[in-house]
Amino acid sequence: MWFASLRIALKALTSNKLRSLLTMLGMIIGVFAVVVLVSVGRGVENYVKNLFIQAGTNTLFVIPGSLDETGRAGDLTVADARAIADPYYVENVVGVVAEIYGSVIATRNSENMEVQLMGIWPAHTEVRGWEAVLGSNISSQDIANRSRVAILGQGTYARLFEPGDYPIGATIKLDNKTFEVIGVMEEMSAGFFGDFNDSAFIPFTTMQDRIVRRKAVSGSYLTDVIVVKINDEEQMPEAQIQIEDLLAERHRINYFEENDFTVISQADFLSIFQGVTSALTVFLGLVSAISLIVGGIGIMNIMLVSVTERTREIGLRKAIGARRRFILSQFIVEAVTLALVGGAIGVLLAGVSILGINSALDGLDVRLGIFAVLLGGGFCAVIGLVFGFYPAFRASRLNPIEALRHE
Repeated sequence: MWFASLRIALKALTSNKLRSLLTMLGMIIGVFAVVVLVSVGRGVENYVKNLFIQAGTNTLFVIPGSLDETGRAGDLTVADARAIADPYYVENVVGVVAEIYGSVIATRNSENMEVQLMGIWPAHTEVRGWEAVLGSNISSQDIANRSRVAILGQGTYARLFEPGDYPIGATIKLDNKTFEVIGVMEEMSAGFFGDFNDSAFIPFTTMQDRIVRRKAVSGSYLTDVIVVKINDEEQMPEAQIQIEDLLAERHRINYFEENDFTVISQADFLSIFQGVTSALTVFLGLVSAISLIVGGIGIMNIMLVSVTERTREIGLRKAIGARRRFILSQFIVEAVTLALVGGAIGVLLAGVSILGINSALDGLDVRLGIFAVLLGGGFCAVIGLVFGFYPAFRASRLNPIEALRHE
C-alpha cells in the first residue's frame, strides 16, 4: 500500500511540475538555511576550539575585577605578578608575565593605522611563546633603559611597509613618539584578548612611563592581565586555588568578601566561547526554521487544492472499495514526499554553498555534517506530516456519492 501511495504521489507531483516546484520552494529555502547555519556554527565552534588548543592548555590568566558586570572592581600590579612567580606561594609555575594594552596610531611616512600597543617582557618568549621571526625580541636591557624599541605584528608590518622592505632599524611613530623597529613577530593565533597580528609590542616599562603612565598608590606599575604558565595541565586547579588565596591575602580580602580579581584558564575561555557559539547556532537554526513552517503552510494549501481537484477520483476509489485509511495514507504520503524532495534539493544546494564558504574563508573548516542533514530532513518529514494531515483527513472523510457528483 505504501509503495503504491508513493508511486501515485510522485505521479501527481510530476504532472504539475511548476506548481510542485513553487510549493517546495519554502522547504528548499528553509532546509538550505538550517543546514548551512548549523554547519557554519559548528565550523566556527571547532575553529575557536583549535585556536585555544594551539595557544596552550596550561596557561592561567589573572584579570582585574570580575567577569560579571555587577562584580567587584579592582587593580592588579606588577608586584602581584612577582608574588605569583615566587614558588613559595604558587607551586609548579614555569613563568609569569604582566601585560598592559593601549590603542595608538602607528605612522610611517604616509601610512598610518590604529594598532593595539602592548607592553611586554623578555619572559613572553617562554610564557606566551611569542618569538620574533625577524630581528630580535625585547631584552632585559630594553626593560631597564625604557628603550623606544618596537616589535611589529604581521598585520602591522604588512600595512606600514612595502612588500620586500627590510624593517629592522627603521623608525615608526607610536602615539607621535619615535620608536625603532627591532623585530617582526611570528604569525599569531587570535584568542580571548583579540588578534595580536595587528599589534605593536614595546617594553613594559616604556609603555608605562612613556605612553599610559599608570601606577598604583603603592607606586607599583598597574597591569591589565597577568599570564601564568603552569608546568602541567593536571596541576592547573591547584595552582588556580593558590593564586586566588595569595591575591586575596595581598588585596586584604576576607573570606566573606568577593574577590576583586578573576583567575581563569584557557579551558574556561573555551567553555565560554562554546556556550556562546552553541546558543547562537541554535538561535539561527530556529530562526531559519520559520521558513520551513511557511513552506508547510504552502504544502497544506496545495494539498487542499489537490483534494478539491481530485474529488471525483477520491469518490471513485471509495466506490470500488478503498477504505478511509487508504485515502488518508495516500495524501499524507504525497505531502511528506513533497516536503522531502524539497528538503533534498535544499541539502544539495547547502552542500554546494559550504564548498564555496570553505574556498572563500581560509582556516574555517565547515563540513556538511550528518547532524545538520538529519536535522533538516527530520524537520521536512515532520512538516509534511503535520501540514499534510488535515487535507488527507478531509479527503478521507468525503462522501463517495457526493464526490462522484462533483463537477
